[in-house]
Amino acid sequence: MFLHRLTKHVALGAALFAAPFAGASTAQAQLKVVTSTTDLYDIAKAVGGDKITATHIGEGYQDPHFIEAKPSFVLQLRNADVWAFVGLDLEIGWMPLLLQGARNPKLQAGQPGYVDASRVISVLDVARANVDRSQGDVHPLGNPHYWLDPENGRRIAKLFQETFAKLDPKNASVYDANAKAFTQRLDAAERTWQADLAKIKGQPVVAWHTSWRYFAEYTGMNIVGFMEPKPGVPPSPAHLASLIQTMKQAGAKVIVMEPFYDKKTADFVASKTGARVLVLSPSVGGTKGLSDYIQLMTSGIQQLAAAL
Repeated sequence: MFLHRLTKHVALGAALFAAPFAGASTAQAQLKVVTSTTDLYDIAKAVGGDKITATHIGEGYQDPHFIEAKPSFVLQLRNADVWAFVGLDLEIGWMPLLLQGARNPKLQAGQPGYVDASRVISVLDVARANVDRSQGDVHPLGNPHYWLDPENGRRIAKLFQETFAKLDPKNASVYDANAKAFTQRLDAAERTWQADLAKIKGQPVVAWHTSWRYFAEYTGMNIVGFMEPKPGVPPSPAHLASLIQTMKQAGAKVIVMEPFYDKKTADFVASKTGARVLVLSPSVGGTKGLSDYIQLMTSGIQQLAAAL
């Protein structure tokens, strides 16, 4: 249904802008990179440096499952050399329309410019039974929120380094040096997290959405329940009653949630359990001051440790 609502809008935008841009030259010195999220954008910029220009479709404060497919995004993709996306169906509601409208052969599946970052990830929560969208935002291909584990941040950086070097071999040494520098900065930040990670490990928490699964795998926090009965499905009174009992039994005192979900529901559960609602941004730019990937991870870890 979401796809049907957007088709006319994107098709019209593509038609309106096709003529003026049809003859535009794409022969520029820099690789033109478009990413689906701010997290991929930031890592791409770290690796590409001044050898690329980069833009992103989604904003850090938006739910990445639901992005409006604007005609301006079609134009960005039409002139891009690289389209990098999270994959695992995270962008399924809007990406196909944008690529169709862009009609850019560089960004077709199988081409070097078509970068599905999930292919370098060890994916969690892959469905073991037949599922469909009627059951919620279940992501049958696996959990797509993998950037919240810094090891996956390293893997994404390596993927960008390899992609950019293949498309722009004359600057391969620059991309290699930039990727190493990013990894070194992440390694250094990771050393500063150790005291907070020790405090977090094993502590019971409740999360709103399964987006925190990779973060939990890395930090060791023990997710004893989710506010959503299934990913993307709003909690029912019966589910909340059961969750409250689970929290009391487990001693969970923190509810972790994204800023774009309904805090009133989380506040209600917190009032019944004595827990604290901790609103954490899951993406770069989701809140003021989180301007890069390492800041995002540092802030999330520090805030969680302080709340426990």
